[in-house]
Amino acid sequence: MTEAVKAGFIGCGNMGGVLAAVAAKSGGAVYAADHNAFKVNNLAEAFGCTASDAAQIASECRMIFLGVKPQVLDKACAEIKGILAERKDRFCVVSMAAGVKLSALSAMLGDVPIIRIMPNTPCAVGAGVILYSRGGSASDEDVTILMDLMRPAGIISEMEEKKLDMGSALTGCGPAFVYMFIDALIDGAVRTGLPRTDAKRFAVQTVLGSALMCAQNGSVEPSKLKADVCSPAGSTIEGVAVLEDYSLHAAVMEALKASYERTLELGK
Repeated sequence: MTEAVKAGFIGCGNMGGVLAAVAAKSGGAVYAADHNAFKVNNLAEAFGCTASDAAQIASECRMIFLGVKPQVLDKACAEIKGILAERKDRFCVVSMAAGVKLSALSAMLGDVPIIRIMPNTPCAVGAGVILYSRGGSASDEDVTILMDLMRPAGIISEMEEKKLDMGSALTGCGPAFVYMFIDALIDGAVRTGLPRTDAKRFAVQTVLGSALMCAQNGSVEPSKLKADVCSPAGSTIEGVAVLEDYSLHAAVMEALKASYERTLELGK
């Protein structure tokens, strides 16, 4: 299906650029527009995307992805609202603006089919998560096309919109927290005497392997997997005790709460 589908990306920053690349990998015909011509040229060179502009994307593309920041979303929507209103063929707008609800998008764009998505950066390596909620006039066909285009990204999961911001606080912000943990593992290993190149390689593989253990033992709680590593009076439990002393668990929980609350603020 995606070979005949035109997918346009208005805004090709960190997330928009990643998803444009994903759509190109799926076989779709991808059009890219951004005020930064360098980003568009990079997508064109690396993935065969076609340089375009917002007006062409709004008038011609079956799937229209909005990759602009929430703070300038109203301006981007105003530029294409009239064009969308004149279209007689089927199209769907896909917004990835954090915190901006479907009702707000409809107010900006009019009565058009809209799907709201929350992707994360690991989509770039095919190990990401895309959460989505559909507006009332978005059809099953719209969702099918979206899933076909985004399949190379990783997991795609539908959620009630009232839970979408909760999910995106974990999946969207979570990678940054994981990178911080990996960075800390590396620094800790260097402190003990390991060369940094070895420390990075071992830390990344340790986190990757641990995540795979969780994925492949889905019915087992991570706390049980942790306990399996902790021998009585051993090295691991000593390190776990230090992390508890420094409130790692509570800090991560508070970080997710803060990210969720900020997401809600961005949508106001």
